[in-house]
Amino acid sequence: MARNAYGRQVDSFETDLPWMGETLRAVFIRAPRITRTGPEVETLLARDGEPVLVREGRVLAATFHPEATRDDRLHRYFLEQVVAAPPAVEEVL
Repeated sequence: MARNAYGRQVDSFETDLPWMGETLRAVFIRAPRITRTGPEVETLLARDGEPVLVREGRVLAATFHPEATRDDRLHRYFLEQVVAAPPAVEEVL
């Protein structure tokens, strides 16, 4: 991951990304760039061919700030995925 890869705070921007047949407003504020992913990582959203929202099991990582808009669909998605996910190894032991 490359920190502040999209520039300084003054370079912050908003854009619409395709999300489940609709658009999701994404706010990039000194956003990091995901430079590579492992084989178990699923890219859920990309911008210009680069991952901006990824998932591995119960873990979501975003390079944008979904909390900076009034749209709560990504937060609801996260909660739905956590509830549906099998217990973590630590929880089984």
